[in-house]
Amino acid sequence: MTPHFHAVIPAGGSGTRLWPLSRVASPKFLHDMLGVGRSLLQSTWDRVLPLVSLDRIMVVTGRAHAEAVREQLPTLPGNQLVAEPSPKDSAAAIGLAAMLIADKDPEAIIGSFSADHSITNVEEFRAVIEQACAAAATGDIVTVGITPTYPATAYGYIRTGPLLGLAGAPTARRAEKFVEKPEANLARSYAYSGSYRWNAGMFICRADALLEILAAQAPELHAGLRRIADAWCGPEREAVLDEVWPGLERNAIDYVVAEPAASAGRVIVIPGDFGWDDVGDFDSVAKLRQPVRGESRGVYSIGAEVIDVEASGIVMSDQERLVAIVGLEDVIVVDTDDALLVAARSHAQDVKKAVRRAQELGREDVL
Repeated sequence: MTPHFHAVIPAGGSGTRLWPLSRVASPKFLHDMLGVGRSLLQSTWDRVLPLVSLDRIMVVTGRAHAEAVREQLPTLPGNQLVAEPSPKDSAAAIGLAAMLIADKDPEAIIGSFSADHSITNVEEFRAVIEQACAAAATGDIVTVGITPTYPATAYGYIRTGPLLGLAGAPTARRAEKFVEKPEANLARSYAYSGSYRWNAGMFICRADALLEILAAQAPELHAGLRRIADAWCGPEREAVLDEVWPGLERNAIDYVVAEPAASAGRVIVIPGDFGWDDVGDFDSVAKLRQPVRGESRGVYSIGAEVIDVEASGIVMSDQERLVAIVGLEDVIVVDTDDALLVAARSHAQDVKKAVRRAQELGREDVL
């Protein structure tokens, strides 16, 4: 274990591209989306736990999900769960966690690891994080850049420079620029250039360094979080939280901290190649879990009894009924007690549009 290392697990978002399994009241990180016997949150916990002591893992989630998080992570100390009154994106969530941790451990190095991602090579992941902790000792912000395996248009990219030659972090490179999700032609040039890596949204840094940048770039957000942190251990915590939180800026940590730091030459990238995926839609789920059956891929099932005839795709269900798929290629079927989704894998990103339509129809009961 790295001295003074703390892990922060932001557990938020509604995962509308994974509807109807992922709902506002039960988002994707609470589900076993990949059929491995553990939810995405529990899988994140499992791979982070060997890196830190139990009292140095903090989970930040919404009040509506706090009870479910406690049920899924029964060994998480009660004072290590931060419940937000409402969604404010990652800058507020990670900023508050960093502040609370720094108040207890001024030398803290924090690592932020999303609760709803998938990593298949856990040992390589831990080796990368060890390098990241060594690089974070410089006072710079460190992020993990995933080696692209295809020209993805759903991920942001990081352009990297030459090796830095840091002790304990031999693969560290300077981040030259953060790039938004590109269109297809640009994504191809990025993926095959060798100079760009996917932005996995993992940040490892000294807590005081993150808070310094936060104070400079978003002083009102920093001041609001400071008020909350000052009241955290006293009887006024909930009252101050309810008073201050609604007025906080809603923004991502990338925009508030990482991008300004990169412009100032203060971001380091540790390349990672450990089977990362953000599990952003059902196409991602299918890529991660659908087996190859010789020449015919067949239909992969999570929680359903399936008959497939000249068909391929994925079926996810929490129902007992038999599902038969005949003559359909690359199909997604998600069967719940109150909603049924049938989609082509090529349109997996459009599932969020169905959620929007259900909203417009006033079907709040299925959201």
